[in-house]
Amino acid sequence: MVEAERRLLANALLDYSNERFVLLSEACIPLFNFSTIYDYLIKSTTTFVESYDLPGPVGAWRYDKHMRPHVKLEEWRKGAPWFEIDRELALEVISDRMYSLIFKKYCKPACYSDEHYLPTFVTKKFPWKNSNRTLTWVDWSKGGPHPFRFVDPISRRPAGPV
Repeated sequence: MVEAERRLLANALLDYSNERFVLLSEACIPLFNFSTIYDYLIKSTTTFVESYDLPGPVGAWRYDKHMRPHVKLEEWRKGAPWFEIDRELALEVISDRMYSLIFKKYCKPACYSDEHYLPTFVTKKFPWKNSNRTLTWVDWSKGGPHPFRFVDPISRRPAGPV
């Protein structure tokens, strides 16, 4: 997943007019119209990568000690795979050789690199650039490996693309 994200960023960077880069789920539903979201992102001085220290089996237990000394357990982060970053950070992500290779080599199932690479990389190298939150909202209150799926109250069908 991380390599696919890096390739998408590299391709998007070819267009010099692209200033912000957003990765969303196919099921993300905008809460505001495009111009409102666009204005918010263009005026933002930070990026939006969720990054937190999570103990337990879906967080710290996924860490592989072979990542040391470059990534220490106390530097290991988790976050949503959805992000919004600026051009400068996108260039850093596609230029990264060290951390991406470490994650490719040692983040194996049940470690999901798309939930750990970018949060760890951004927190380690560019913490001042990050708002430390995502621009998406999901409901994990039901538990399980996937968030609650919103349903249109009228049609009773899943909201957003299916």
